[in-house]
Amino acid sequence: DWNKPYKKSARVVGDVIGKYHPHGDTAVYDTIVRMAQPFSMRYLLVDGQGNFGSVDGDAPAAMRYTEVRMSKVAHALLADLDKETVDFSPNYDET
Repeated sequence: DWNKPYKKSARVVGDVIGKYHPHGDTAVYDTIVRMAQPFSMRYLLVDGQGNFGSVDGDAPAAMRYTEVRMSKVAHALLADLDKETVDFSPNYDET
């Protein structure tokens, strides 16, 4: 849910790498950062706390210094997953 407490970005990145994308943390954290930047996305999918960079090119803080949670928009997008609009297939470890 979108109104849950914030979690450390490093924890979220670790969960994603362990469950869905076992190819390194940089791609995952960079994606989270982009989804939390109001100057990068029209509708934010991640509600972030901390330094997520600037429009002037300043780099975001390391994942151990930032916290994230799902935005209201992301929650609305995920609400329709159980309607089976898209056929899903198993991931790399068949889960």
